Amino acid sequence: MADVTAVKNTAVTTMLRNHQVELPSWAFGNSGTRFKVFGQPGVPRDPYEKAADAAQVHKYTGVAPAMAVHIPWDKVGDYADFARHADSLGIRVGTVNANVFQDDDYKLGSVCNPDPRVRRKALNHLLECVDIMDATGSRDLKLWFADGTNYPGQDDIAARQDRLAEALAAVYGRLGDGQRMLLEYKLFEPSFYTMDVPDWGTALLHCQALGPKAEVVVDTGHHAPGTNIEFIVAMLLKAGKLGGFDFNSRFYADDDLMVGAADPFQLFRIMHEVVKADALITATSGAAASSGSGESGGSGAASPETRVTFMLDQCHNIEPKIPAQIRSVMNVQEATAKALLVDAAALKEAQLAGDVLAAHAVLMDAYDTDVRPLLAELRADMGLAPDPVRAYLASGYPDKIATERIGGAPAGWGA
Repeated sequence: MADVTAVKNTAVTTMLRNHQVELPSWAFGNSGTRFKVFGQPGVPRDPYEKAADAAQVHKYTGVAPAMAVHIPWDKVGDYADFARHADSLGIRVGTVNANVFQDDDYKLGSVCNPDPRVRRKALNHLLECVDIMDATGSRDLKLWFADGTNYPGQDDIAARQDRLAEALAAVYGRLGDGQRMLLEYKLFEPSFYTMDVPDWGTALLHCQALGPKAEVVVDTGHHAPGTNIEFIVAMLLKAGKLGGFDFNSRFYADDDLMVGAADPFQLFRIMHEVVKADALITATSGAAASSGSGESGGSGAASPETRVTFMLDQCHNIEPKIPAQIRSVMNVQEATAKALLVDAAALKEAQLAGDVLAAHAVLMDAYDTDVRPLLAELRADMGLAPDPVRAYLASGYPDKIATERIGGAPAGWGA
């Protein structure tokens, strides 16, 4: 296994200290299966209370300073005021997610709908989301479309792609300086014959046609069983078009379970590709230099300046919301730490020599390393509790919100 003691206070710890994970506002609300939504005490009733809960995750992890919002679920009267509120809590408004899938008009699609009136309605909402970005200072607009068809012949497949391209171009033209569009794809659901953005290739083609402000989002739950997601990540990195992740876990389909819960080795493999590709820019001048201690040399994998957004996209149906988000952030940290411990020089040497087992062993040495003591010490150095979940549970905040948040409508799926 990798020598954890040798990398303390080196590039690895610097990167881990600066690595940021974005939280989804909707994960703090009530959720469930298609059979039942399960309520919990203390669930936030509005976006302001969601921000307060997100701030708790950042308080105990130190690396979750942004909360993504979903419109209209997180609609407020004054978005500039909401951004100031988030800032007062020590966090910021992150990615703005558009919603063009929960309206009766969108039964046959939104921007790909054969009806021009519906397409205009959907486009107006996407442009409204850019206005919200302007008001909140958010950098990213994330677009996922439920558009597709259920039956052969239902609509013209090629024509729907033209409608999609037209809408994306209109939104792209509205983006301001420093803003970008992230296009998400999904293999199936809710449409079963065709999805209009079903895979990374379709998303990539549209983003390449649009320009440098358009990039692809990889949701780890949106693939067919057995798909090699790290291959997709590597290819998007090579193309300079990996905009971000929606991290979650799946056993069967888009399960939206906690990241790293179903297949932590997959999460490690994904982060290894990110680290190896030197995709992220180092926040401190010396952090990218290899210290000679065996870590992956020269990657700025934890920099907040990166254009790759590491966002959670999860539904906590039966587990308490805030501890689940804290645990998820910790899972990403552990996978990243292990990826940073891969001995890049030894791996390359084994690969060039065609030594299959030695190359595999290098990866497994890093993956099998227990990085929890390293991360606990790092948190202590940051002035945080070594065990974030335990510290949160002992803080009194769970009882406080359960007592105070009585009355009103708790946030939940679709609200």
